Amino acid sequence: MNLLYEEGGDIKIATVQSASGTGDEESWQATSLSGKKIKLKAKEVWLRFEKPEAQAAMDEAGALTADIDLQLLWDCAPDEEFGLVDVAHEYFGSQASVAQQVALAIALQGAPVFFRRKGRGRFQRAPLEQLQAGLTALERKQKELEQQVVWQQELVAGTFPEVLKSSAKQLLFAPDKNTSAYKALIAACAETGEAPAQLMIRCGAIDSPLTYHQGMFLKAHFPNGAAHNPNVGIDQDAYAAAVAQLPLAQVQAFSIDDSGTTEIDDALSVTELPDGGHRVGIHIAAPGLAITKDDPLDQIARNRMSTVYFPGDKITMLPDSVIEQFSLDEGMPRPALSIYVDIDAQGVVNRDTLQMQAEMVPMAANLRLEDIEHLVSEESLLDEIANYPYRKELAILWKAAKLLHAGRQEKRIANGLRAEQLGLIDLNALARDFHFQIQDVEGVQRVEIVPRQRGSILDTIVAEWMIFCNSASGQLLADHGLPGLFRTQKGWGPLRTRMQTTTGPHEGLGLDYYAWCTSPLRRYSDLVNQWQLIALAKHGVTAKMVAPFPPRDATLMGIAADFESCYQAYGEFQDRLEKYWCLRWIMQDGESKTVHVRHLKEGMSRVELVPLHLPIPELASHPRMTRAEVVIAGVNLLQLSAGVRVLEIEAKLESPEKDLADQAEKSAPESLDSPEEDASPN
Repeated sequence: MNLLYEEGGDIKIATVQSASGTGDEESWQATSLSGKKIKLKAKEVWLRFEKPEAQAAMDEAGALTADIDLQLLWDCAPDEEFGLVDVAHEYFGSQASVAQQVALAIALQGAPVFFRRKGRGRFQRAPLEQLQAGLTALERKQKELEQQVVWQQELVAGTFPEVLKSSAKQLLFAPDKNTSAYKALIAACAETGEAPAQLMIRCGAIDSPLTYHQGMFLKAHFPNGAAHNPNVGIDQDAYAAAVAQLPLAQVQAFSIDDSGTTEIDDALSVTELPDGGHRVGIHIAAPGLAITKDDPLDQIARNRMSTVYFPGDKITMLPDSVIEQFSLDEGMPRPALSIYVDIDAQGVVNRDTLQMQAEMVPMAANLRLEDIEHLVSEESLLDEIANYPYRKELAILWKAAKLLHAGRQEKRIANGLRAEQLGLIDLNALARDFHFQIQDVEGVQRVEIVPRQRGSILDTIVAEWMIFCNSASGQLLADHGLPGLFRTQKGWGPLRTRMQTTTGPHEGLGLDYYAWCTSPLRRYSDLVNQWQLIALAKHGVTAKMVAPFPPRDATLMGIAADFESCYQAYGEFQDRLEKYWCLRWIMQDGESKTVHVRHLKEGMSRVELVPLHLPIPELASHPRMTRAEVVIAGVNLLQLSAGVRVLEIEAKLESPEKDLADQAEKSAPESLDSPEEDASPN
């Protein structure tokens, strides 16, 4: 005997091997068509039959099912609940065969629009209104499937459907996976073997791999777009009231940045003292005087956490109108938070003279590195007739900067670290910063990657005095029991460098205190610390009572964690786009390029002329800084990869350049706490 039953939504037939019980309690041990041993109870069985054989009945039923008219079947079915045999007699007649009944079972089970399931082998036809709605949905679904096939064919052929062009970026970066458009895209990719981005570039739906990389970043971090709301800005009445209370500083301040800098956060001044010493002023742009905790501008800055820098463009933390109002541009006094410290004639800093003041600082000049860096040297700083701006002031700052650097190195050595050498600028092409200049040449983008050596005198002056400012700010917060966002580094391991709300040493920089505060226009951590420092400058020992963040503030702890995560993600994006433009540089004059690389470690090497890191397994067994000539080809701008073929392996870089090998390895974006971070001209 054979039994018809349903399992997992499918109609199946099994052949009885043995039976037990009677009536409603009857059950069978049976074997399915697949050979599986099963047990069936009477209530699970739809139909029992002896002939034909199970497989023959299923084969014949499969052929009959396609010819069953579901609308006619619905018309034949009674209004009340019915069983399989009942409707079989209505549809096929009283002599309905087993195969015909099996075919009806398959049709009924697979037509939920026409028939509701009421139990095993029991059905009831759907009400007319629901049937009509269901049929309309089925018709719509069929049209969608037909449209999906058409779109798929167009995509495979290299044509992006016209109707989908307006939503192309959404389809790639934030798709609704239930839509026909997305299903057509995925089906086309499966047919061609391409990734979605690759296929959409081929079809002209997105411009280039660059658009893809930027789009993925914006989707993750700026889902509502990177543009600022033009209606959010500084309350001019509040700004005027805040500025009116500030004294005018008796200094002539100047900044040092490259020509591309638009957010001038910091400036310096040097004032002669009667005893032959000098008072050095570090002046930091003070948006914290007008932006207050939880106001609309604070919410914008907190959401963004930092300005995002990448080759050819940037996404600012604050609106342009705010940056223009607080950037330390030359020509007029600007609101600033100033830290002053006295140095003697030998350049020794007297930390006991440390003082802080919110004030209006006259900005006398914005010095540009491109204009004067090549003029500044040890010899020219001592030459009374050397003709470049602020020579005397730069000489004083340089003398003190060397001592500040030396003091930090003593602490590094005490922490078990190797001292960093000052002024190594010509020994190793890897120890450089790079500027990416993107130009449009006859409708084609070309990139020029311009190196700038680290360790110049101007670099060191800015770096050491900004590090001093961050250290002094951290000390002032700690001395007065104010929390802040402190950058600490201690011990070893993945969490050795971190942001925390209580003070701690930064062993890598050789400092007991370190709190970022020199870039409040472009880093939220610095703006938060500026609020705390402004409270300290205005209220002194009572600052804890009025500061925006009291000790053990949970909100501040959350900001520390969010900033760390966001800053790292932005750095990874910058690194990703720098790699993209490096690969564009490789291929912009041909399909391949011959260059020299230096092996760093574990087969990872860096191109000498640009900051491009590539795996070269052939160099894995060679010493660090081994030089090799290679050919780079097969560039894939979507995967940011390339093939490398070694032409010649040259000699290992010998000491004393080993220190610069370490610097080259640290030059990746994760090195957030190098002096260059504070000297950055971004």
